[in-house]
Amino acid sequence: MNILKHLINSHARPLWLLFIGGCLAFEVFALYYQYALDFPPCVVCIHVRILLAALLLVALFGLFLRKYFFARISALLLILAVCAVLVERSWLLLGTERGFIMGSCSFDLGLPSWLALDQWVPLVFKVQTTCGYTPIIALDFSMAEILLVLFGLMSAFIMRLVYAEFTSRK
Repeated sequence: MNILKHLINSHARPLWLLFIGGCLAFEVFALYYQYALDFPPCVVCIHVRILLAALLLVALFGLFLRKYFFARISALLLILAVCAVLVERSWLLLGTERGFIMGSCSFDLGLPSWLALDQWVPLVFKVQTTCGYTPIIALDFSMAEILLVLFGLMSAFIMRLVYAEFTSRK
C-alpha cells in the first residue's frame, strides 16, 4: 500500500517515470505492430502517436519541475487535456472501425507546414493506409477498444491526482 501511495504522489519521481515509460511503451508497441506485424498506420493512428509524443514531452517537463506546485499542476492538467484528446481519437477510430461513426480518413495529417512530422520522421509519423480497422490485440479486443479503455482510465487517474493536489494544499 505504501508503494502505491508513493507512486501516485505527484511530487515523486516514480509517477513521472511511469508516464514517460508508458508513452515509450505505447510508441514501441505501435511501431512493432507497424513494422513487425505489418499493420500500417492510418491518419488517426498517427494522431495518437503525435499525442503520445506530446504527452511524453509534458511528462518530462513534469519530472524535472515536479517540486513546484504550479509546474506540477500545469503538467497534470496538460496531460489530462492530451488524454481527453486521446480518448476522442480512440472513440473516432473505434466508431470508424465498427461503423457507428461515418467518416473517412485521408492521407493528410492536417499539420501546419512548420510541423511536418510526417516528412521529418516518416518512419514514425507517415500515414500509410486509410482508417477502417485496427488489429486484434488480446481476448478478441481490438487496438481501438483497448486504447479507449486505457486512455479513459488514465484520464480518471489524472483527475484523481489533480483533486489530490488541491485538497492536500489546505
